[in-house]
Amino acid sequence: MKLKVWKRLTAAAMVFVMSAGLLAGCGKGKTETNANGEEIVELVWWQIGDAQKDQEKVLAKVNEYTEEKIGVRVKVNTAGWGDYDQKMQVIINTGDDWDLCFTCSWANNYLQNANKGAFLELDEYLKDTEMYSTIDERFWEAAKVKGKTYGVPSEKEIGSMPMWVFTKEYVDKYNVPVDEIHSLEDLEPWLKLIKEKEPGVVPLYLTSSYSAPTYMDLIQNPVGIEYGDETLTVKNLFETEKMKSTLNTMRKYYLAGYVNQDAATASDDKSVKRFVTKGDGQPYAELVWSKDLKYDVVATPIMDTYVTNISARGALTAVNAQTDHPEKAVEFLNLVNTDEYLRNLLNYGIEGEHWNYVDVPEEEAAAAEGKPYVYDKKIALTESTDYRVSYWVQGGLFNTYVLENEPIDKWATFKEFNAESVAAPSFGFDFDLEPVSTEVAGFGNVMDEFGKSLFTGSVDPEEYLPKLQEKLKATGIDKVIEEMQRQIDEWK
Repeated sequence: MKLKVWKRLTAAAMVFVMSAGLLAGCGKGKTETNANGEEIVELVWWQIGDAQKDQEKVLAKVNEYTEEKIGVRVKVNTAGWGDYDQKMQVIINTGDDWDLCFTCSWANNYLQNANKGAFLELDEYLKDTEMYSTIDERFWEAAKVKGKTYGVPSEKEIGSMPMWVFTKEYVDKYNVPVDEIHSLEDLEPWLKLIKEKEPGVVPLYLTSSYSAPTYMDLIQNPVGIEYGDETLTVKNLFETEKMKSTLNTMRKYYLAGYVNQDAATASDDKSVKRFVTKGDGQPYAELVWSKDLKYDVVATPIMDTYVTNISARGALTAVNAQTDHPEKAVEFLNLVNTDEYLRNLLNYGIEGEHWNYVDVPEEEAAAAEGKPYVYDKKIALTESTDYRVSYWVQGGLFNTYVLENEPIDKWATFKEFNAESVAAPSFGFDFDLEPVSTEVAGFGNVMDEFGKSLFTGSVDPEEYLPKLQEKLKATGIDKVIEEMQRQIDEWK
């Protein structure tokens, strides 16, 4: 920490001030005084994703703005996608210096960290903030753990929307009616056609991260409640008729040569030509996928969109329970989620260097007039690749500018999508793992052993599904189902 020391201070006083500064540096959230004698708080913010070359340059502009606005500057630390979860476990468990962190249902586990007291209870700090009144209340509902709020949600798509993602070249060439294709079985005639007509193309391209459509809220994989089941009956995924049928279909496709033979172990190789694959989507997802893949794709939803705790907890920012500056941390998050200039600076970088405004076609602007969350501007990213962050990691989406290839009313469509998404019957239920933590801990090993090979059709379910079930039984899945059913009966 840098300390401003007046020249007239005695040597003894200087030593005292410097010592105090060093002690303060051990706390969560550092403070110093600017040239005007005003206190500036520095917050340490951990984010998931790769470090960007121009990150410090962008943060200098961010801090220039936030220091003047609310007396806060931030220091951003990042850890890569494969390392973040483990890194944050170490940081949280060892009491390292941090104030804010990205958390969700699938990385730096929100529920577990909230339950163990790592995250600050935010309710008393949130009630009078602008973001609390503007973010969809279902995100706030999902952010509650035992009735308390421990994170600020990034407002984005709220529902789970698995999609089939088709390469447009082959859709156009063979007039594939993608809007009529939803179930796994709907794919069959088109996989057959591609296999016959396009020998250099993988009909159904899958990787080790693929999971077959489940049609249920997996509260604790592989245990959950089927979508639409108002009785809230807890089931083992692999005992449902839908999953048994799906595994048989996948095996059929694998044996027919529709699936790449290394699917159970493969990482995504964008150079592989494919007809269709599976993605976790949202409105206009095909625009993002097309940009990443560098060729055009079209997508269709596999099933109705349901809101679950997992989907609504897709991205949050939590505050360290030990921070010395809870008010400033929440004030900063409120600014990120409500201030247009700051949100876009964090999201896209510096105007003129990383992006520029572009004109909106008059017809498009006229068609979107009057809709909520429509800005009168679009932007184009420059050739620079020195600042490309994941837009949903830092805050909500609906005050970010849309890109030149996106519709001006993109966020209005997202709002409509969220409004129309149906809450799963189990939405709002959190499973307390404590009584069956040992049993649940064993599920991961069983799924690692059998899940990838079964989901991709790489092994015969007639032989391997009983083996998986036997291992799950031995691990204690029946006890977990019984305990989850007891808890959900009390909850409902």
